[in-house]
Amino acid sequence: MKLNTEIAARLRGAAGFIFDMDGTIALGDSKSGGHRALPHAIAVLETLKVADTPFVVFTNGTAKPPAAYAQSLRNAGFPVEDRQMLTPSSSAAIWLKKTGLTKVRVLGNAGCAAPLIDAGLEVVGPSEAAEGVQAVYTGWFREFDFGALEAGCHSLWNGARLVTASNVPFFATENGRAIGASYPINAMLTAMTRKRPRILGKPSRVAFETALGLMGLPRSEAKHMVVVGDDPALEMRMANDAGALSVGLATGVMSGDADLPEHSRPTCLLADLEPLLNTLRSG
Repeated sequence: MKLNTEIAARLRGAAGFIFDMDGTIALGDSKSGGHRALPHAIAVLETLKVADTPFVVFTNGTAKPPAAYAQSLRNAGFPVEDRQMLTPSSSAAIWLKKTGLTKVRVLGNAGCAAPLIDAGLEVVGPSEAAEGVQAVYTGWFREFDFGALEAGCHSLWNGARLVTASNVPFFATENGRAIGASYPINAMLTAMTRKRPRILGKPSRVAFETALGLMGLPRSEAKHMVVVGDDPALEMRMANDAGALSVGLATGVMSGDADLPEHSRPTCLLADLEPLLNTLRSG
């Protein structure tokens, strides 16, 4: 597949790239406990690195700290530094601190909480008794139990805001779709408290601007950005809302764009990363 002239020009002239991880450049490898690179993905990132074009990898997973995901990608052959890896907890930490919500109950595991702790926020455990909790943050937490539900509800009933890493039901793995943890947790909390979660990971503008900041790019470069991903509800919507170029991959959650709403439809949909690689190499 050859990309049309306009899209090719935007790709070659991009200010920076935001890549999803699972289903876009890699898939979880259960045998190694790490990741397996998808075709052409390593070459794409190596080409950007040689051209000195900024890029980040932004997973919507919060099971591990960003540095652990970066190491897993390096083990699979990717040229990704710790500073180029983002999770929703990265953008959540920045937003919470900026908003002044500094005491946060995290309904998530240690990897989910790590970026908040690193940012200097006061993190309260899932079932820990605590007064004055200002926000309840949900992420990867398959150990979620009734005690965590009760503690989260009490914090919300006492005035805490409900914020979340993600509110989509599925993500891509080597074995197909897997259920995201925060989606059902959010559903339970909303049913009990009537509070709806504010999303701080993809597809939020908070997440997009966190990625821009990490690359050292101003907000004015939003329309010159490229977002590459496999989930129309996440990467495609984030890109379209910001006016960036949305490149969809049919290698994960998304298989077609015919029935997608306009705000979630990719600018172009690729079967794999080869057309992107060829375009970047021809620039």
